[in-house]
Amino acid sequence: MKRIVVKVGSNVLTRENGKIDVTRLSAIVDQVAWLREHGYQVILVSSGAVACGRGEMQASQQSSLDKVEQRQLYSAIGQVKLIGLYYDLFREHNIRVGQVLTMKENFQSGPQLDNQRACMEVMLENGVLPIVNENDTVSITGLMFTDNDELSGLIATMLNATDLILLTNVDGVYNGNPNDAHSRVIPSVYWDRDLSNYIQDEKSLQGRGGMLSKCRTAQQVAQAGIRVIIANGHRNNIIPDLIERPLETLHTEFVAKEQA
Repeated sequence: MKRIVVKVGSNVLTRENGKIDVTRLSAIVDQVAWLREHGYQVILVSSGAVACGRGEMQASQQSSLDKVEQRQLYSAIGQVKLIGLYYDLFREHNIRVGQVLTMKENFQSGPQLDNQRACMEVMLENGVLPIVNENDTVSITGLMFTDNDELSGLIATMLNATDLILLTNVDGVYNGNPNDAHSRVIPSVYWDRDLSNYIQDEKSLQGRGGMLSKCRTAQQVAQAGIRVIIANGHRNNIIPDLIERPLETLHTEFVAKEQA
């Protein structure tokens, strides 16, 4: 059985006003359900908790909070709403979900890493879909993941996934500025290729990451023998298309290093 980690970025799950896009969330759920119906084990790494929490708060209630307090408050409120949305949507497909909130220190070798791996393994063995996010309520700057791209890469490596799909708001890695009409998506690159001349080092509007972070994660994970795909989560049916019609679907694939 193939095991796929799907990471969904904040810019996929939020509207221009920063609020959660339930229609897009529902579409992602339908596609993950499709993977399960076709025999794949799936781990979903989902951003969006902070955006959910921000949407629940009134502007007058936020003005006196600093950035750390805002993030803690938004994530505490938003994670409840986000997992509730996922619970309801996946229940329509008769899929049980479980929440895993983690921190960077949990990936250091030792009992915490072993317990975390064992938790997710027993969930998968019993048909439960793990939904993973960083525990932003207690993580502080020095101990935070760079973003959920890094987190998804660590999850994929820890669980020996066959594939990691990073869903973002662009079609992949371009050979120039994505806003340039002459730029094209690079369809396939080897794990050790230098892409620094192509990557625009800009952070996403709603999330902490950017294409530079995605490529770093992709290269590290592909070096571990796991195929990585960067694709546009706003495209309808993107995940089934990547599985069934990869040659016709815009994306960038990082070819995994062959392990001896």
